[in-house]
Amino acid sequence: MNARLRFILAAAVLGLLMTGPFVLTGLALWADAKEAERAALIELIVPRLPLGGLITTFGFVAGLMILRSLFQQYVRGLMRMAETLRLMLGANRNFRVTPDGPPEVRELARAANDLAQQRDELLNDVDAQIAQAKATVEEEKNRLAALMSELAQGVVVCNLDGRILLYNSRARLQFKALAQGPTSMSGGALIGLGRSIFSMLERGQITHALENIQQRLKKGSAEPSSNFITSTRSGQLLRAQMAPVLTSVTEGEPTITGYVLTIENITRNFEREAQRDQVLQQLTDGSRAPLGNIRAAVETLLDSPDMEADYRERFTRVIADESAAMSQRLEAAMNTFADSLKTRWPLEDVLGIDVLAAAIRRIEDRIGLPTKMEDLDESLWIRADSFSLILAISFLAERLKDHYDIREMRFRLSAEGRMAFLDLIWSSTPMSSETLHTWELEPMNVAGEISPLTLRDVVERHGGELWFQREKAAHRMFVRLVLPIAVAPEAQTAEPVAALHRDSRPEYYDFDLFAARDSSIDLDRKLTELTYSIFDTETTGLEPSNGDEIIQIGAVRVVNNRLLRQEIFDQLVDPRIPLKPAGIPIHGITEDMVRGQPTLDVVLPGFHEFCAETVLVAHNAAFDMRFFQLKEEAYGLRFSQPVLDTLLLSAVIHPNQESHRLEIIAERLGINVIGRHTALGDAYVTGEVFLKMIPLLADKGIFTLRQALEAAQQTYFARIKY
Repeated sequence: MNARLRFILAAAVLGLLMTGPFVLTGLALWADAKEAERAALIELIVPRLPLGGLITTFGFVAGLMILRSLFQQYVRGLMRMAETLRLMLGANRNFRVTPDGPPEVRELARAANDLAQQRDELLNDVDAQIAQAKATVEEEKNRLAALMSELAQGVVVCNLDGRILLYNSRARLQFKALAQGPTSMSGGALIGLGRSIFSMLERGQITHALENIQQRLKKGSAEPSSNFITSTRSGQLLRAQMAPVLTSVTEGEPTITGYVLTIENITRNFEREAQRDQVLQQLTDGSRAPLGNIRAAVETLLDSPDMEADYRERFTRVIADESAAMSQRLEAAMNTFADSLKTRWPLEDVLGIDVLAAAIRRIEDRIGLPTKMEDLDESLWIRADSFSLILAISFLAERLKDHYDIREMRFRLSAEGRMAFLDLIWSSTPMSSETLHTWELEPMNVAGEISPLTLRDVVERHGGELWFQREKAAHRMFVRLVLPIAVAPEAQTAEPVAALHRDSRPEYYDFDLFAARDSSIDLDRKLTELTYSIFDTETTGLEPSNGDEIIQIGAVRVVNNRLLRQEIFDQLVDPRIPLKPAGIPIHGITEDMVRGQPTLDVVLPGFHEFCAETVLVAHNAAFDMRFFQLKEEAYGLRFSQPVLDTLLLSAVIHPNQESHRLEIIAERLGINVIGRHTALGDAYVTGEVFLKMIPLLADKGIFTLRQALEAAQQTYFARIKY
């Protein structure tokens, strides 16, 4: 029986207690009295009934007020205390009952708080022992996370249903770059825990690769694997290597429980190889005819020593023309290969002194030129292609030695602003800027090693400069290479390492998903087994039916009871209507921020794709869903999946609490609220609130999605419409 019915019953009992004795006494007197006595009773009582009724009514109202006060202090107060005690048991250990109400209830609250404090001390001691026991396991997890994040290739691990249960940063970036369609607009390529790999790779090829591995296992292969090349929806070529994840068995054949995919985008390599093949083919085909003409002309000249001058000149011209044509083809091929070589070596962050040391060894060993270093900034990092840069330094040193007979080369490395200065210094005859310009345009040849690259190519590749300068006071000259400065690796990796220590279970893997098989939304599945998209919107106003529009959508995924903060949807929207000034201080979004952003007809399909095959969760979801429903017909969409509302679920869990605002719920559950009134920030808070609610719903016997939806619809707030 709920509190309202209990109060009504108590009021009825009070009324009976106040009127019942008088009514029964009157009936007894009436039944025992004679006719004359009854007439006298009527004459005596009837004129006084209004006053008696008024006194009785006044007494009943006073009794109701006293009863209501006692009911609020004892019954509702104790029910609120019971709700907070349940919070202390699970969702928020640090929550404490506020001593309020009559002395007996306050004393009970203080006793409950003392018990909670004692319980927390015991749990803290247990937690400390568990943490100590788990330290080694957590360290191994962190090593795995660091290893996976630093791999140069994309790695994805799937179960047999193709559901992703591990991916590294490289894979996320690769698929993000390959993404097309609405999700690519928001940077949300569809790779994520629990998602299907078949949305990105061809199912048939993966199935065929698995069959090949199974055949090799049957034949006793020690390291079964399968390689294949596939194309994405955007036309990119990927090279994939598949290795099985096997169960460890002592007898019989091992069982495949999943597979590891190592993925590499080979589109550019394929295009470059095709281009090189085409150039070689053109060079081969184009050289046959000129070579035949030259050979025929030479043989004619050799066989006819007494040939007339006009004929000899004609054959000589043929040789010259065909030789020139071949030279042009060779030059074109060389330029094509040079362009390919320029893009072959990527720029990387390297320590400047390491590059300089490698160049010095090369100069001393191959050129035989003594070297010295002076004024070196040993902590200076540069962004460079070390191979071509070392070749350029060696080329300059050899040219200076050959042309000016220098006997020693000195090197200086310094920085100014965002640029690094690498100086090659010598004491000898000064060179001219014209000479340096000539060297810049020559293909580099160092100790017999020929490269199609020029100094100018290397300088432009690095976005730098090259010039000659004199030091008049020291009677020295130097050539200066200007290069971009890089951020030291320590600064670049500080945040990821810190993040790794903050959360010892990184978000990009969850091996518990190996056991997952069915990802469909079944209303009778447990809440703990489902995948959720927690979302929120920011809007121009609070009236979706009167023309207000969405200006931001933010969402985050929950998989296997984990909030995946890296798998998000976050996009501003141009509403094409003016923003209301009253709302700007709340959500912080201005006209300038939304101007030029994608419109809702682009963003909403992207969000629809992001949250496919998941349960939607929001706070006051009826408000957000009304905006979506008004656009479904125009955009050809339908959000048909179930929707859970944390506002309604809070009313289910804590029916006696006065407020169900998101901030108040978060405070009750011990959740820090950061980034409120931004769509993604509210989605994060709502997600944490929802995860805390799942065990509280279980305490009330609500385990499945159907039970949660039915319970939510029974609350008062479910009547609100927009």
